[in-house]
Amino acid sequence: MAIRMVTFFLLMLSCAPLYAQEGFEVISEGKTVQFDYTVTADGKVADTTEGKEPLEYVHGARMIIPGLEKQLEGLKVNDEKTITVLAEDAYGPIDPRAVIEIPKDQFPADLIPQKGLPVQIELQNGQPLMGIVEDVKENSVIVNFNHPLAGQDLVFKVKIVSVK
Repeated sequence: MAIRMVTFFLLMLSCAPLYAQEGFEVISEGKTVQFDYTVTADGKVADTTEGKEPLEYVHGARMIIPGLEKQLEGLKVNDEKTITVLAEDAYGPIDPRAVIEIPKDQFPADLIPQKGLPVQIELQNGQPLMGIVEDVKENSVIVNFNHPLAGQDLVFKVKIVSVK
């Protein structure tokens, strides 16, 4: 029995360098992760890395939506997973206060607002805020500043490319 334990211990020591290689690293706090994904909302593709570089983020640094980050924890290189993220753990619910009526004279003269047109305003602190024109009235424009995926559950198909 003692010989088996010693043999097992030596075998584990000889394999230790293998576990330190990329591919055996698991996603955990502080790790830099690259992954490919396709995300759908209501059955339609909302975004994908297909044909592009993988998305890179630092796990635990709040660089991606919380519900996705939480479910990536513990995966390793080449793992594939389908992850459902509820709206509240993604871009949140639709906030009716983010749908604002703006007088037309606040828009540049050369801009003709149309439904579906992306627009950008500058906040008082100088930061830009993107919105989508929802409706055009005679003297005003209704702009929705919610994230386009707010209020929607998302389904991610992911494949882990690297963990460092």
